[in-house]
Amino acid sequence: MSHKITLYSDGAASGNPGPGGFGVVLISGNHRKEISEGYKMTTNNRMELLAVIRGLEALKAGNCQVTVYTDSRYVADAVEKGWVFTWERKDFKGKKNTDLWRRFLRVYRKHQVQMVWIKGHASIPENERCDSLAVKASQGIDLLTDQGYIAG
Repeated sequence: MSHKITLYSDGAASGNPGPGGFGVVLISGNHRKEISEGYKMTTNNRMELLAVIRGLEALKAGNCQVTVYTDSRYVADAVEKGWVFTWERKDFKGKKNTDLWRRFLRVYRKHQVQMVWIKGHASIPENERCDSLAVKASQGIDLLTDQGYIAG
């Protein structure tokens, strides 16, 4: 029997490229986990994609049934419309964020993943929390520990 996981994700970047961060909320039954991290120089698309990757990588069990809620059309459409699989067959020629897409596919294939696009800033509590985590992480503030930090 596989675990059912709900994963909310969001990414943020100021300047695009500029300081950025991501936020993730994972929910399984009564369990909840939040993840965030900031970066000195990145793009919004990289943070949106990295949020999903880090959320999936945080799952301890394999073959989970994961519903990913993202406000990123870049991520949701690439998967749900099958674009990323075409890009992979063409060795990602001419595509950006190849390193992250390859990493995504490795972890994506360990689970049964359904992507759901949601409108950002639409008063969905977990999405709003991810947004707060991502923005604060991009500013060097860790809402999980109330400490400042920024990764490379």
